[in-house]
Amino acid sequence: MVTNIVTGAAGFIGSHLVEALLDRGEHVIGIDEFNNYYDPTLKWKNVSKFAENPAFNLVEGDIQFLDWQSLLRDVDVVYHQAAQAGVRASWGQGFRAYTERNISSTQVMLEAAKDAKNLKRFIYASTSSVYGNAETLPTYETICPQPVSPYGITKLAAERLCGLYHHNFGVPYCALRYFTVYGPRQRPDMGFHKFFKAVLDEQPIAIYGDGQQTRDFTFVSDAIAANLAAAVVSESVGEVFNIGGGSRVVLAEVIDTMEAIVGRPIGRKYVEKAMGDARHTAADVSKAQTILGYQPQVSLAEGLAREWEWIQELYR
Repeated sequence: MVTNIVTGAAGFIGSHLVEALLDRGEHVIGIDEFNNYYDPTLKWKNVSKFAENPAFNLVEGDIQFLDWQSLLRDVDVVYHQAAQAGVRASWGQGFRAYTERNISSTQVMLEAAKDAKNLKRFIYASTSSVYGNAETLPTYETICPQPVSPYGITKLAAERLCGLYHHNFGVPYCALRYFTVYGPRQRPDMGFHKFFKAVLDEQPIAIYGDGQQTRDFTFVSDAIAANLAAAVVSESVGEVFNIGGGSRVVLAEVIDTMEAIVGRPIGRKYVEKAMGDARHTAADVSKAQTILGYQPQVSLAEGLAREWEWIQELYR
């Protein structure tokens, strides 16, 4: 049986990934700190979906202080999804959490991974935030990263550490740069979750800037499919891939789509542009298509409808 480690197993993407691996009949060691960046109750709710599965083992703890040599002994694939997320919270006093949870934690894992004899893949969950205000849209992987937030800096640093451990010690890493993943279980600090929650509460949604910024939105099941492909395609080793949804959309138009889904007008209040937010993102996914066979399956309208169903269930 294939044995996997998923860090951030109780989180948004991590919990979906655990479920997908268990559905394939694989064994999963899930690792999560259950920190209070957002309500841990939501994370426990995510884990409850598979907590009783005999092929799942939960390890609760800080990545920096776990016995990684023992954990990795019989592991085939590591899916490193855990991170201190959030662009806006990465300024000021909160920065230390980003260096520890994004850079130091990754280095600790890589140090053990270089001696893990059975490890076939170390998949690092990176982000489009490494590009910042990219000079070219859609953006391809060889464009020079220019992060515009401390969060993006730490994610890029960890990604580069993965590359160093690959080149110097042969750690079979692969990095997936996610472009704005959304869907059921999305973190409460993320845009669509906040927007739909505001609709339920009959409150206007806050829009940073003028609403004309664009994003490449990726439904969570497409991000999961990319991970599963990266784990088995041998050509993925040592490579970095953009994982996007296949369409770049203006935020104001997204809200129009949300109005159609919820069946009523959505109030809007415009607030000052947030520091660290890129103006536009768009993924060139041709490399992932060619090597991983990646092809986004879920349209934005369909994905938003699924998230709206989940939000209503979560808060009813």
